[in-house]
Amino acid sequence: MKKKGIKPGHISNTHWEKKNYKWIYLFLLPTTVIFLMFYLVPIVQVFVTSFTQWDGFNDPVFNGLTNYQNLFTSSSFLISLKNLLLWSLIAMFLHVGFGTLMAFILYQRKRGWKVTRAVFMIPNVISAAAWAMIYRFFFNNDFGILNSIIRKFNPDFEVQWFFSSPWAFWAVTFTWLFYAVIVTLLVLGDLMNIPQELNEAAVIDGAKGWQTIRYIQLPLCRNAIATGVIASITSRITMYEQISLTTAGGPGNDTMSLPILLVNAVTDYRYGYANAIGVLMFVIGLIMMGIINKAFRMNESDY
Repeated sequence: MKKKGIKPGHISNTHWEKKNYKWIYLFLLPTTVIFLMFYLVPIVQVFVTSFTQWDGFNDPVFNGLTNYQNLFTSSSFLISLKNLLLWSLIAMFLHVGFGTLMAFILYQRKRGWKVTRAVFMIPNVISAAAWAMIYRFFFNNDFGILNSIIRKFNPDFEVQWFFSSPWAFWAVTFTWLFYAVIVTLLVLGDLMNIPQELNEAAVIDGAKGWQTIRYIQLPLCRNAIATGVIASITSRITMYEQISLTTAGGPGNDTMSLPILLVNAVTDYRYGYANAIGVLMFVIGLIMMGIINKAFRMNESDY
């Protein structure tokens, strides 16, 4: 006899769920152990040792806020923050904007779109370090392609792009500015998931091509664009190879960045100071993510 208020199969389903939860926890165990060992514990250690004087060999000695005080009063650090702000703005508007534009071009599938896709995406598989070396030759004053072309019109043109101010900043910027395939793939994925009925309804209502993009497609790609902004800005926070292999932070401190400062501190056996820089990079990343998440309303549903 069936009990009142209990559907057939309810007891067995509940029993099955309880029985199999232990297997779910078992499968999660390796990931949890890896997270604790290689992420959480090192992060905690970085935070703790950022308040110490440590050479990486002897025991850390607590020195309070000395590392942070030295960091905030350093001219190299202030220039690094200024560069990070400028690179973040460039990344947000030009880098992500270019990637989004390419996504909309590919989405239209005009004639030659497959060739355009290949030409745009193939260079992005080359590592950042390799591109840095390629651009060292591209911007070379003596035999670089850029200066050779300019000298066709101005024979007296002489610029050491990576070694003179203010050109070094912009030369480093060009090593990553137009390689936005991740942004393109994110936005293109959202565009392809838009129900065709919405586009058709917009056309029936009299919307033109640009109006459909502005009022239908762009808003529905909001989360993908925001994710691209986060990825691009966090890449600027951790940008090391492009600078290290081209300018090493020079000329002067024109292209100095937080990762360059961090590596220099490690090289000088100032691990506590280096970890203070690492903590600051971590905090800046969290703040950026929070601001972008709120600005793009990423927690709200698109549909």
